[in-house]
Amino acid sequence: MKRKRFDQLNCGIAQALEAFGDWWTLLIVRDAFFGARRFGDFQRSLGIAKNILSARLAHHVEHGIFERVGVGSEGERFEYRLTAKGEALLTVLTALREWSDEWVFGRGNEPVVVRDRRSGRRIAKLRVTDADGAPLTRSDLRMQPGPGASRETIRQLSPRARTNKV
Repeated sequence: MKRKRFDQLNCGIAQALEAFGDWWTLLIVRDAFFGARRFGDFQRSLGIAKNILSARLAHHVEHGIFERVGVGSEGERFEYRLTAKGEALLTVLTALREWSDEWVFGRGNEPVVVRDRRSGRRIAKLRVTDADGAPLTRSDLRMQPGPGASRETIRQLSPRARTNKV
């Protein structure tokens, strides 16, 4: 079965999923945050087939998530290093890990605990806040078309379209 493509959708989440490519992406990025740099490091950690890993890393390089850097003087040896775009996925990975810790594993059963290297304290839980730092819930938010909105996005976010939905 061929994967559904999202490249034509006018949606930031859909475009992020298109750049990620598949579920391996965030696991590869996770391993890079854990210190993996070489093809073999990723392959051993994930148990992913070499052809799939090769395709995923090439996709990540093409989309600017990783850069491929030559290392060593003998033969072709490379490392894959996160770019600023890849480093920016830290918040996404943290949000997914926190959700899983709460709703999959349950408090007290977290497989990984993240601590601030400087203080040794657990990092604060991510939250959506207003401009002053006060927590917000979904009901506090209002979605409106942005400067890059398509006609369909504008239609979907119009007040009339929202009130006609069941």
